[in-house]
Amino acid sequence: MGKVTGFLEIDRQDQKYQPASDRIRHFREFTIPMSEQEVGRQAARCMDCGVPYCHGPTGCPVHNQIPDWNDLVYAGDWEEAARNLHSTNNFPEFTGRICPAPCEEACTLNLEDSPVAIKTVEQAIADKAWDMGWISPQIPLVKTGKRVAVVGSGPAGMAAAQQLARAGHDVHVYEREPKAGGLMRYGIPDFKMEKHYIDRRVHQMSAEGVTFHYGVNVGVTTTVDQLAADHDAVLLAAGAERPRDPGMPGQDLSGCHYAMPFLVQQNRRIGGEDVSGEEPILASGKHVVVIGGGDTASDCVGTSFRQGALSVTQLDIRPMPPMKEDKLTSWPYWPTKFRTSSSQAEGADREFSCATLEIVGNAKGRVTGVKCARVDQKRQPIPGTEFVIRADLVLTAIGFAGPLEGTYLAGPGEALARDRRGNVAADTESYRTSVGKVFAAGDVRRGQSLVVWAIREGRQAARSIDSFLMGSSQLPL
Repeated sequence: MGKVTGFLEIDRQDQKYQPASDRIRHFREFTIPMSEQEVGRQAARCMDCGVPYCHGPTGCPVHNQIPDWNDLVYAGDWEEAARNLHSTNNFPEFTGRICPAPCEEACTLNLEDSPVAIKTVEQAIADKAWDMGWISPQIPLVKTGKRVAVVGSGPAGMAAAQQLARAGHDVHVYEREPKAGGLMRYGIPDFKMEKHYIDRRVHQMSAEGVTFHYGVNVGVTTTVDQLAADHDAVLLAAGAERPRDPGMPGQDLSGCHYAMPFLVQQNRRIGGEDVSGEEPILASGKHVVVIGGGDTASDCVGTSFRQGALSVTQLDIRPMPPMKEDKLTSWPYWPTKFRTSSSQAEGADREFSCATLEIVGNAKGRVTGVKCARVDQKRQPIPGTEFVIRADLVLTAIGFAGPLEGTYLAGPGEALARDRRGNVAADTESYRTSVGKVFAAGDVRRGQSLVVWAIREGRQAARSIDSFLMGSSQLPL
């Protein structure tokens, strides 16, 4: 906890943003950091609540010891707070920026709509730890002689690789793209998290003994069978990249795209990668319609504004949620309530209870609009409510259906068992798949989820692999 009476004396303070009129002119992060003193005051609000739901399982998936490091920050011991934070979370500067903070929804003070600013404090601790030089490679004293392959360098793969390297194993990460980070690098816009944070973690992990192999598309340039033959264990952490197909007429029109190609292409531009061989997907000077109501859709909104869209309309088939949740029925779980992201606040028009019937176009095969209708309580279109929204660019962001087909999932040898949703089947105790020494963690196993869940699964899978290789493990649960 922090100060005994802190929650009574100190109001919650959120991080401030640059004005929307300024931030849409660039792709950099636009959050204005709090001063160290301000962060300390926010940490002081952590109360002695008896049962701290904030650190799990209803709050933080990685079980961050939130009351402990809030107290340490309040006491001014930032270095010990950083050690405590890193004991449960390999990459707190990632989660401090892009996690939606279920911990704050689970905070006891959220019963009064003023939770501790946990995410802000977490980011401040991580950033200060880097600034002060407290984070350095943790090189194992003894090597085990075991080789482990990790397929994918997203948050699950990175967390697992770092843990396994620290246990003394020879870890090799195989990544399809030219740089590490997975969708943290290529899917999440720079205005939410700049990519130099990933780069410095890659440097740290390389110093700890992790070898990164880029441009390796497992299932195309090599197979899971080959990796298994060359390594003592294989971890699949390749994510869930297959977009959910809305099955709408007109999806083949020019100007209609899934969200990820749009976001990935822009991130490649900012990262200095060559995109000259790709069809440009740009919102500049266009009326944009984004289909979907989640985080990816919100990222499309913010990216469109920064590219110079004339207008952005976001369509959500769900009804407009209540402005305030019923705490007695939802707390400490994540509630359904009206939320406005920073991207939506930049000027998006939002349509709720809106079904997308078809994409309409002109004789040249170019998209000109989106035909919609209002829906009833069963989300069925109501006859007579049809209308058309003008569109020059349509981005579909309705989620992901599972891992990509036709790659490592279709290779020779033993077939990987799948669950009913098409994900690679593995339990949350051993993380072992149906193939002998192959494990799976993160979105490839659980489906589309949060970065913080990927980190948790990567850490737990690393412990399971360490036990599989050595008979026991000293890695944390």
